[in-house]
Amino acid sequence: MRIPQSRGPVSAGLLELLLENSPTATEADLAATLRELTAAALGETADLLQDDDLQTALFLAYELRYSGLRGVDDAWEWHPEVLALCASIEPEFEKALRERALMPELPEPGVESVAAALFELTGSDTGPSVSRYLAKKATDEQAQEFLILRSIYQLKEADPHTWAIPRLRSRAKAALVEIQADEYGGGRFDRMHSELFARTMRGVGLDATNGHYVDVVPAITLASSNMMTMFGAHRRLRGAIAGHLAALEMTSSQPNRLYGNGFRRLGYNADVTFYFDEHVEADAVHEQIAARDLAGSLATDEPELLEDVFFGAAAGLYVDGLSGTQQLDAWTAGTSALRATETSSMPA
Repeated sequence: MRIPQSRGPVSAGLLELLLENSPTATEADLAATLRELTAAALGETADLLQDDDLQTALFLAYELRYSGLRGVDDAWEWHPEVLALCASIEPEFEKALRERALMPELPEPGVESVAAALFELTGSDTGPSVSRYLAKKATDEQAQEFLILRSIYQLKEADPHTWAIPRLRSRAKAALVEIQADEYGGGRFDRMHSELFARTMRGVGLDATNGHYVDVVPAITLASSNMMTMFGAHRRLRGAIAGHLAALEMTSSQPNRLYGNGFRRLGYNADVTFYFDEHVEADAVHEQIAARDLAGSLATDEPELLEDVFFGAAAGLYVDGLSGTQQLDAWTAGTSALRATETSSMPA
């Protein structure tokens, strides 16, 4: 990924360390400064989920575990200072999510009881419906903004959840592999869901390069991506990443039908809508596998993870709700849902 712009002192300090381009400071000096800046920012932030600087810094650190950053040595991925940055931000990030996610009453740990409770949780979600707005009202510019916002995750779909495969056992592992095999196109590059989404972006005239639009998405979009990575990259949070995936699959089929209808309403052809149409059928199957064989089996085999399964699901719904509210508030007010940058207010 090309290196995004910094959004404050912490992300700027991290980039300076990663690029080692300071003419006056040593690596040790830059690392010490970064630790001080991070501690200060965490102490001062009013809302970590909406903090541009801290979410950008965490996103940059995490991207080293995916495609890497252009011009940054891959050795930085496990550098102690990068890990220290993550270790400073992650506990506060997790704490904020646990405090805000609306947890349901926990069921008994059993496949059917867990699945039923997850269906009830996702079915009772009253978050804003971006899908209905896109289907009926969105302009072409708003539809493009929707794709830009979604691209931060969809162009790496479904990598954050794949972290959990080696951390699971038995039925839950098999279920996750089954879901992910579909996500990766059954071994066909042209059917990988990330590539299908890229095709949709190209079909409406957008740049499908990974990370091309990072600079124009708000902090909550980065927080959504960072949440998935944090859940997936920590073994102790394997219950949360399983619950997150279950909720994601269980709230996907009908919205994707509406997304496809919205792009058809705007005059786009099957090359653009195929990604959404594919998910209508695929996720109707995936939601059953994720709820029962993944989340239900995991909670049954490891009942100590039951609470985290529902935390991951609830946190995903909560963050998606915040993101959707911001989008719809902007669009109904006649403004852009993207953030202005130093170089562009609406990317091509």
